[in-house]
Amino acid sequence: MNAQSPLLIPGLSAIAGEYKGLLCDVWGVLHNGVTGFMQARDALASFREKRGGTVVLITNAPRPSAPIFDQLATLGITHDAYDAIVTSGDVTRQRLRALGDANVLHLGPERDLSLYEETDVRLGEEAAAAAVVCTGLFDDTSETPDDYRDMLTRLAKRGLPMICANPDIVVERGNKLIWCAGALARLYEDLGGEVKILGKPHAPIYDAALDALSDKAGARIDKRQVLAIGDGLPTDIRGAVSQDIDVLFISGGIHAADFGPTEDPDEALIRRRLAEEGLTARAAVPKLVW
Repeated sequence: MNAQSPLLIPGLSAIAGEYKGLLCDVWGVLHNGVTGFMQARDALASFREKRGGTVVLITNAPRPSAPIFDQLATLGITHDAYDAIVTSGDVTRQRLRALGDANVLHLGPERDLSLYEETDVRLGEEAAAAAVVCTGLFDDTSETPDDYRDMLTRLAKRGLPMICANPDIVVERGNKLIWCAGALARLYEDLGGEVKILGKPHAPIYDAALDALSDKAGARIDKRQVLAIGDGLPTDIRGAVSQDIDVLFISGGIHAADFGPTEDPDEALIRRRLAEEGLTARAAVPKLVW
């Protein structure tokens, strides 16, 4: 990021010509859990159609990618906007396969149980568990991480490792912030527990996404020709920066309240926040548009 040039740009088209591939976040960029963002969908579709680029969606969803296609379709995010999806669930499943037929405790809602398909792990009760797999809260509409403190304290005292399938702390669902698995993982670490995290901002999900990007493009795409798009500073932005991938920061996402009016953010505030976090961005936009 050049401090002498504008950080805020009118849309993706202003810099799209510099890149062959996009790694685009999903929740907060393409939808808010309730409503799909059609301008964002159209921006990705335009990158593919007008620039001949390749788009991989990279998300901390704790489920394998297959159900995400259907979820996106119900929100109006059609397949012409992307080439592939890589989820935190995908890379977590790879780790679960390495556990063999171990007995694990599932910590999260039933909708995430597809994570265990095509693995040999056995889901069991707390007393018999050799590991904890956390995909979220059982009921993220009413519970908070503190509701799990007693359970997590018991598990930590037993020395059980936790595999966190979604590093996000919170996400927006409509206009409401909801707690995610990352919040439970953070509490578990505070209680002395061991946590293994594979999604953003950690390397395994980026390795998988870059492989998918090159596979769909039909040739290896150099990182210098890849742009990551995201709204979460500790996950999307930190993850991309740690992988030496350029970033388009969506300022109107999870951190919107920090930068002034959502549609007209204060560039100085964005620059200051990035600097405070030790992060950089190639550019920023309030919402993803072409």
